[in-house]
Amino acid sequence: MGAKSRRAKSPTTRSGSPGSGKANSSSKMNTNVEVMRRNIPQAQDSSSEAAAASLMARESFSLDNDPSPKEHEGNNHGFFDLPRQDRRNFGLLVLLYFLQGIPLGLATGSVPFLLKNHMSYGEIGIFSLASYPYSLKLFWSPIVDAVWSPKVGRRKSWILPIQLLSGIGMLWLGSEVEALMATTGKPGGPTVWGFTGWWFFLVLMCATQDIAVDGWALTLLSPANISYASTAQTVGLTAGQFMSYTVFLAFNSPDFANRWIRPVPLDHGVLSLGGYLTFWGWSYILVTLGLFLFKREERTKNEDGIFDVYSSMWKILNLKNIQSIILVHLIAKIGFQANDAVTSLKLLDKGFGTSNMALTVLIDFPFEIGLGYYAGKWSQQFTPMRLWSWGFAGRLLAALIAQFTVSVFPSSGEVTPSYLLMVILQHVFSTFTNTIMFVAVSAFHAKIADPTIGGTYMTLLATVCNLGGTFPRFFILRLVDYFTSATCLPNNLDNLTAAQREKIALAGTPLIKEPFSCAIQADKERCLAGGGVCEMQRDGYHVVNIMCVAIGVITFALYIRPKVLQLQALPLRAWRLASGSPVKH
Repeated sequence: MGAKSRRAKSPTTRSGSPGSGKANSSSKMNTNVEVMRRNIPQAQDSSSEAAAASLMARESFSLDNDPSPKEHEGNNHGFFDLPRQDRRNFGLLVLLYFLQGIPLGLATGSVPFLLKNHMSYGEIGIFSLASYPYSLKLFWSPIVDAVWSPKVGRRKSWILPIQLLSGIGMLWLGSEVEALMATTGKPGGPTVWGFTGWWFFLVLMCATQDIAVDGWALTLLSPANISYASTAQTVGLTAGQFMSYTVFLAFNSPDFANRWIRPVPLDHGVLSLGGYLTFWGWSYILVTLGLFLFKREERTKNEDGIFDVYSSMWKILNLKNIQSIILVHLIAKIGFQANDAVTSLKLLDKGFGTSNMALTVLIDFPFEIGLGYYAGKWSQQFTPMRLWSWGFAGRLLAALIAQFTVSVFPSSGEVTPSYLLMVILQHVFSTFTNTIMFVAVSAFHAKIADPTIGGTYMTLLATVCNLGGTFPRFFILRLVDYFTSATCLPNNLDNLTAAQREKIALAGTPLIKEPFSCAIQADKERCLAGGGVCEMQRDGYHVVNIMCVAIGVITFALYIRPKVLQLQALPLRAWRLASGSPVKH
């Protein structure tokens, strides 16, 4: 897709994300929400431009033949009123976006939860780097748009090899992932960086395919129905991430399987991560084969050259007001970063359970869709950045509510219905404030973007916004380990049950005889395996969350709020590139 007509993308999260804008929210759960969301206002704002680009890119385009009046009309009819070819192509787009959501939902949602039983927060912080390609794809999108083989097709030149590589990668990872998760970071096992590298590769493939599919959407659908491209994107990516996040977590959970599926309880779920990856690896390969054999791509023409697009980006970055909004985006999400990255992991650490987590996300999902509708209405009634500021304050409050929710986890370790309801309400409120911020800032971006380079302008702003929610996560998770203080204390053998003694004997683990620090996951596992008791003196999550909220309050009051309201009050010419000159300040 030409950079001038590209729609901005969000993904951290569901995640995301990973980053969102799709970046979340009260943890990795909301990382997915951010990554799933797409910049619908931009797609609508540039629909006429996209339709024109689509029409001119077609092989049959000629200035001698005036398009039919219907091609100039807006899309005011339902899906089943579309031409048969458009309905088929819509289904293809949904399928391609759905496949992208499968590994993305795992990398930004499910896998970090599963890793909590094997890795420390700092190691999970390293794994969070796997979501970076979705936040940085702007930097290679012009290459995907401009480099292709005429024999294969402009978009299929990228989609076919990328899906094939993704499928092969998922097949290999499916055969090894269980052993990798159990041994990563352990003596003799792979490093966390090596494990992260495989997921980084899958997300990189998804991000690159996303660029190609976005561009193909402009020529797959007729100009009059181009707005359905955003619908296909939203439906496909949301469904794929929902499948890999909520559905997978539920069926992977032993508690869920034993409660709702099995008559006889077992210690594992009905769906393993390895089996899930293997199934979708073969699915990727089969879809790629079908695409190669049965789908012909219309010949298209190159739009802007690679260097033209990069030159436009550089000119935009030199605008003084753009530099100000970039700085705001890079620091704005620090205040709720601990909540976004750690809250759900901390709940799992305390025994909340993946089945309860999946249920929380499942219940939150329709609320997120419905609340997004009202947030869109409010963004039209109020000025966007004033609404964004209200969402910012609410999101800081949500971070404190989340911390309180974690601190009152039942001492018995049993999740009561009332506590589960508390977690669900807390998560819905956090998602609501996040949705308000996202919708408002998307509306602001659409308002200020220079229409002469709308795609590049919007994608640049969305990329920086996503990056602001992605880059702090690595440091926040490592700080949680740094500030956590816990000591492993030897347990009296008389206090151990017969089953515990037998387990220690079978494992050959030496009994704990001297106290040592068990702040990180590996030491905690050694402590428990040796019959010790890991007592926490200071939980780093609470320290880091208070630090983040304090930074958020200070920066919001002293800089962010005054600056965004000042930027919002500027005339639109303050955001435009001057004609005939490199930049306009």
